[in-house]
Amino acid sequence: MRLIVLTLLALLIAAGVGIGATWITATRGTDFGTLTIGAWTARPRVGTSEVDPYARAAIVRSGALPVGAGDGISFLATTDDSKRPLDGRCDVEVSGITPAARFWTLTLYDPRGNLVANTLERYGFTSQEIIRDAEGKFSIRIAARARGGNWLPTGGVDRYWLMLRLYDTPVGIATRTQRDAPMPAVATIGCP
Repeated sequence: MRLIVLTLLALLIAAGVGIGATWITATRGTDFGTLTIGAWTARPRVGTSEVDPYARAAIVRSGALPVGAGDGISFLATTDDSKRPLDGRCDVEVSGITPAARFWTLTLYDPRGNLVANTLERYGFTSQEIIRDAEGKFSIRIAARARGGNWLPTGGVDRYWLMLRLYDTPVGIATRTQRDAPMPAVATIGCP
């Protein structure tokens, strides 16, 4: 009888650990096959048939439609380059250049994957509407209060994420370094 009880207890513990580990990887993701450059992280295999099962589970759970490998790649930033979480009450600057791409978008999301609500209903920029300097570099200020130039309002949320989608780009599975894909810098300028 004792053997049966211990066996059932071991099975319950194993099932709990297995379900818990699956839940964590489906909600938080894993680092399998990730590409990290500065604050930006991408999973180049997500839009392919070679996607790992944990990333597939996270996609199914979120309901998000990934960018196909032949179409482009998505980079996510949840922190600045100093690993400080992106705070909607602070001024954050995204500056520099993007990797070569026919078209790109930069969008603000809350941690649940929804667009960040704001009174202007301005949620992002595209490569066609961004103001650049003579060298082709840009600077986007992300802040709760209005700023001149390229400004995205945060609505004062506690946390947000930035999604940079590059369409028709050579960046992908073979990309490894900042030299292969020069990503824009993400810096927290100041907090109230």
